[in-house]
Amino acid sequence: MHHTPRKRFGQNFLHDPAVIGRIVLAINPQPGDRLVEIGPGQGAITLPLLQAAGRLQVVELDRDLLAPLADKCREAGELVIHSADALTFDFCNLSAGEPLRVIGNLPYNISTPLLFHLLDQHDCIRDMHFMLQKEVVQRMAAQPGGRDRGRLSVMLQYRCRVTSLFTIGPGAFNPPPKVESAFVRLEPYDRPVVDVHDEKLFADLVRQAFSQRRKTLRNTLRGFLDTDEITAAGIDPSARAETLKLEEFAALANRAAGR
Repeated sequence: MHHTPRKRFGQNFLHDPAVIGRIVLAINPQPGDRLVEIGPGQGAITLPLLQAAGRLQVVELDRDLLAPLADKCREAGELVIHSADALTFDFCNLSAGEPLRVIGNLPYNISTPLLFHLLDQHDCIRDMHFMLQKEVVQRMAAQPGGRDRGRLSVMLQYRCRVTSLFTIGPGAFNPPPKVESAFVRLEPYDRPVVDVHDEKLFADLVRQAFSQRRKTLRNTLRGFLDTDEITAAGIDPSARAETLKLEEFAALANRAAGR
């Protein structure tokens, strides 16, 4: 496939056979799996996934890639192409009652909003495997107290088990990105690991808590809770958001919901 990578689509095409093999091994596709690939690009992992599972659906924004991709995979199995923007795509429409396995080499410039978009559709997803900027994966898996801990960490870990699998050097892509990448697995829970009374309020509170990272909770959570209410939830009002465990965010949100 002869295609010049387009910066506006954040295209960095995977080409390293060893990395491709390692990715496919980690995904472990099986016949009958309802696989969906976001941004198949030139088909580096599309082809082996299709050969293993027999059927694969892909979501691709760059229309110039569609015909070459279809030609490349013509003999490998049933490839269903959706010409669409993954940021607005309804993935649950593809499930037909079966849980999806979502895969992708996600463009770095849209990775965070795309992850939140997929979180909103977690009910129809079995697992997700993504190539992302290494720093993003570190934020996704960050534990309380680390400088990488943020809103993304809390909201993903509320819904999913996050496992960073391995790093990928720039040379595995064309053109090589200026940063290292990492491969991550997300497995949505059947139910969240903490009890939250109002999920929208929980999400709003987490967003607000991280809105000014250097400020303490007594300052960032004004409008949600006062100092006494934060203390009553068992939390130190002088703490900063990145130090809190998931259970502590749930306690604060439930205290605010009780208002």
